[in-house]
Amino acid sequence: MSAPYSPKVLTANALLEGDVVYLAPDGGWTRRHDQALLITDAATAEVHLRDAAARVHEVVGAYLADAKPGPRGPEPLHFREVFRTRGPSNYHHGKQERA
Repeated sequence: MSAPYSPKVLTANALLEGDVVYLAPDGGWTRRHDQALLITDAATAEVHLRDAAARVHEVVGAYLADAKPGPRGPEPLHFREVFRTRGPSNYHHGKQERA
C-alpha cells in the first residue's frame, strides 16, 4: 500500500518579472501562496505540472511544493517555500517594499 498523497501547490517564477507565482484555482497565476490551488491527488498534480511546463510564455521553473490547508488558504510546509513567499532577500523591493 502506498503512502497517502501529501497536498501540493504548483509554483514557478513569472517569466517577465521573475516573481514567485502559484497556480490559482481559476488556472491563472497568483503571487499569493494563500490564494493558490491546493492539489490533493497525484494525477491532478501531474496534469497541472505538465500544463505549466507548456506555458513557457508565462512561467519558468514550475514545480510542486508541499502545502497544507490553513484557515486562510494553503500554507507552505518547508522553510524554502516560506522564504519564497516573502520575496527577494537581498534588499527591500517589490512586495517587500510595499509592505
